[in-house]
Formats: sequence, structure tokens, C-alpha cells
Amino acid sequence: MKIVSLFSGAGGLDLGLIQAGSEVIWANDIDKDAVATYSKNLSNHIVCADIKDVAIADIPMADAIVGGFPCQGFSQANLLRTVDDERNHLYKFFYGAVDSKQPKFFIAENVRGILSLDGGNAIKRIVKDFENAGYIVTVTLVNVADYGVPQSRQRVFIVGQRKDLGNAMCFCFPAKTHGKNGLPLPWVSIKTALNCYPDPDKSNEYINHIYSSYKVEFRNFTGHRATDPDKPSPTILARGNGKGGVCAIPHYNGKRRLTIRESAAIQTFPDNFEFIGQMNSCYRQIGNAVPVRFAKLLGQELARLERDML
Repeated sequence: MKIVSLFSGAGGLDLGLIQAGSEVIWANDIDKDAVATYSKNLSNHIVCADIKDVAIADIPMADAIVGGFPCQGFSQANLLRTVDDERNHLYKFFYGAVDSKQPKFFIAENVRGILSLDGGNAIKRIVKDFENAGYIVTVTLVNVADYGVPQSRQRVFIVGQRKDLGNAMCFCFPAKTHGKNGLPLPWVSIKTALNCYPDPDKSNEYINHIYSSYKVEFRNFTGHRATDPDKPSPTILARGNGKGGVCAIPHYNGKRRLTIRESAAIQTFPDNFEFIGQMNSCYRQIGNAVPVRFAKLLGQELARLERDML
């Protein structure tokens, strides 16, 4: 399928869709470092601009529109979150593109906090918007650890299918492949995922294999909890506004933070995927991404639907 990607960031979602056989024909993000990373690793079809400055008429027609519209206003980590947060309304730009272009499908990703915002009324309004635009809409909360990603990361996926496609074209959300209790397969631990990487303080050939010197102090607070080597990694974090220091997860050895490369591996980016920018920017790009492995599963379902349309 031909894909338009909004709020694409460094391209985790797009890369997974491409690996599954889709073609991303146009992408957009406001972050210049993320756009530089995307251009270096994927394609130069990405436009660096505030989506509010992009004319919907300039966005090409596509089979699907995808994107993780900015979610920091929805995040449970944002204790001041409110339905009036400007960032919570950026989904309207995503909606406007879908409503105008009428792709067969759309996929939107967001944080778990979107489900409880305004007592659950925000997600109801979002779903109603897309239904009024002509789509059958499903909302699914997933932990990507259940799909072989070595990370406990809960995210919401809003999937829309144009009503005129009929029941024969039903988008089936990917079935879980892993589980806490080992069924169908056991969760992938952070140690299993990272054991192949050499000591970053010694000479090595891995790109982005450097880490923040931010001191490891174990406290019962996000980003400061000890990492259990036998469990999936805690959620790889991002500072959405780009301000302040980095927020990198402690390595399971308890002596340092994860490197950029290790953080990317937890997000299932390939080792040859190079992140551009200062250290805090690279960490942020990774933390904002959709894990590539999970995105590929979504892409495989789109590929199945494309075959059924032939």
C-alpha cells in the first residue's frame, strides 16, 4: 500500500511498514533532527515543517494515513494534563488529512493516558470524529512486550477502515506472540536483547554506541528504577519538548545508562540505523518512536488486505 506518514519522527512506524512491503510516499515532522535521521535511513520524501503550516491539498492521495500525533498532553506522566492542552488538539490535523483524503485505512498511535483524558470523553470524541468521516474505528491498548519487543510499553492504536470497503476488508489486529507466562512464547528480556553489544567504553564499531553520563541513582521514580535483566526493559522514554537533560533507562548492570544504540535496539531498530543530532535529541527520537518490530506486524496486516483487494 502507498502510505502517508504524519508526525513521523525518526521513522520507527514507517520502517516497519516498509519492511512489510508498503511504500511510504510522503512524510512530515517538525523536528529537524528527526527529519535528518529519517532522510539518512529511509528516504528524502519527508517534509520538515509544522503540520499546521502544511496545506492538506499538498498531501498526496494514499491507501493509508498513519502517524503518532503528539501525545505528551495525553501522557500519564504529565500530571498537569488537561483536555485544553494545545497538544491534545493536534490530532485534528491528522483527522483533517484523513477526512479530506479518504484513505482506505488509517492507523494512529498514542499513549495509554489518552483513554482516561477528560474521564474518557476525549477518546470518545476522537472516535466519533472518525466515524463521522466515514470510518469503522477500533481502539486497542497493547503492551508491545506481547509482540516480541524486549520492552514493557503500553500504547493505544486507533485503527480506521473506510466503511464502504465492507466486511470483506476487515482489518484484523495482530495476535499476541509472547506473554508474561511464556505463552505463546516468553517475553524477551532486556539482557537477551542487549547481550550482543560490547562495552561502550571500549573501542567498537557500533554507531551511536555512547551513553549519557547522567548518574544512576535508584529511586522510585520514572527513569531511576533498577532494571531487571530477566524482564523486558522499562519503557524507553522521551522528553517531548526537547528541553532538559536526557532521560535514559539505567542499564541492567546498574553502573550506567543505556547507550543510544542499546535504546534503539530495545525499540527494535536495526543496528545500521543511525540517529542524527545531539545525545538528548537522539534519545528523544528513539523514545518517541513506534517499535519497528510491532510496526512491521501492522504492515503485514495491511499487506494482507492489499492482496485481498487484488
